[in-house]
Amino acid sequence: MKSTLISVAELAALKPDDVLVVDCRYDQFDAQKGERDYHAEHIPGAVFASLDHDLADLGRIPLGLGRHPLPSEEAFSASLGKWGWRPGLQVVCYDAGNGALAAARLWWLLRVTGVKDVAVLDGGFAAWKSAGKPVEQAAPQRQSTHVSLHYDANQYLIDHAAAGHLKQELLLDARATPRYRGEVEPLDRAAGHVPGAANRPFTENLDADGRFKPAAALKREFLAVLGDHAPDQVVHMCGSGVTACHNLLAMEHAGLSGSRLYAPSWSGWVSDSSRPIETSAGSTGNS
Repeated sequence: MKSTLISVAELAALKPDDVLVVDCRYDQFDAQKGERDYHAEHIPGAVFASLDHDLADLGRIPLGLGRHPLPSEEAFSASLGKWGWRPGLQVVCYDAGNGALAAARLWWLLRVTGVKDVAVLDGGFAAWKSAGKPVEQAAPQRQSTHVSLHYDANQYLIDHAAAGHLKQELLLDARATPRYRGEVEPLDRAAGHVPGAANRPFTENLDADGRFKPAAALKREFLAVLGDHAPDQVVHMCGSGVTACHNLLAMEHAGLSGSRLYAPSWSGWVSDSSRPIETSAGSTGNS
């Protein structure tokens, strides 16, 4: 069973009954584009996962839990049951390319419920297409199952005060450096970063072809960022708790296990204007 990344060739070699393939394509500026693209063409047998409705609960946004709050255990279990998931079935999730929107999010959600047989397709749908593999338009008819999974609360952080006062842990922001520095903010209400957070853009996990760097290279690069912090002293964040999962996946692939997710991330942090913001100039103030 694969537990971090899977190649196009490895996926193509699996028997359809031995794998649940999940299409997680999402466009942050057009929330319906992923589903339209799925219906236009997708990997044979793949079901569609909506980031907004299956991998998040947008009804909890007013609670200050970010743009993509975690779905409830019941809602996430219902989605898995709708797709016909059962324990022991290999899951392969993919998105348009690099895994950040939102294949790595589904990977992490399954991991946080204790499911290990889940991998992200390295290179995503783009790699599948470039390899000349078949596609289809019809949605599969899968037998639904009863699923009841529970989150391991030790693997994520929701409390904003705790995120802002980490003492022995490193808060690692996966957003692009200009957003982290406060130079630009295309999605959230204020620019900058949580005071004390370090920056590791998720795009640095990738080679030029959109696939993940070798595990040894990722390990070397993350250890340089972590400094004296052990992997289990790292708390990941991003804009809404989605692309941060890409860094979690990269660390796991590199053999650096045990890090956590600050699920509300930046969009949750700036939901309260009293929380301080830091920019590249080092200044702090209110959002």
